Amino acid sequence: MPPFNVKVLAFTIALAFSAGAMAQNVTQAEYKAGKDLISAEYKTAKATCDSLAGNAKDICVTEAKGRDRVALADLEAGYKPSIKNYYELRVARAEADYGVARQKCDDLAGTPKEVCVKQAKAVQVTAKADAKAHLKITEAEATANEKSAAAQGTAHDKTIEARQDAKGDKVDAEYTVAKEKCNTFAGSAKESCLEQAKTRFGK
Repeated sequence: MPPFNVKVLAFTIALAFSAGAMAQNVTQAEYKAGKDLISAEYKTAKATCDSLAGNAKDICVTEAKGRDRVALADLEAGYKPSIKNYYELRVARAEADYGVARQKCDDLAGTPKEVCVKQAKAVQVTAKADAKAHLKITEAEATANEKSAAAQGTAHDKTIEARQDAKGDKVDAEYTVAKEKCNTFAGSAKESCLEQAKTRFGK
């Protein structure tokens, strides 16, 4: 596939998902060429990582794997546009970002590392909760568009439920980070910190 067409493919996929749009399809030929390109880029990235050592190498490999997974999900969603495939793309991005953030935490030790891990997890939980909420809302709206006004009421209820679920997941993740940060204290200071965290997050 000539370089120009590769750029066109990348632009096509990006355009297909900008502002949640999923109408523009990638052709079968572009899909196959895209997979070959993604595979080649992954191998090149992995080879580059071989020149590194220690956690720097681990981070590099994790980044390469994350980009590979996101690129494949992006290509799949462009080839077969659907609510589900767009959701899988968002999840792939969340997982890729988490993998790199989590790996970088290994450069730390003790409580700072634990806080780093919890924060990375909180960001991942938030991103996946948003993706899940968006999936439910989009599915509900699609159903409402196909059915009667009564279905629109159901869609509204599901939208509220999805947002509440996402909010709950985010609060739990943030509370976990807050508790971990309290471990930097001891005695009454730690107890006070934990009580403040409970009050703040309604636990």
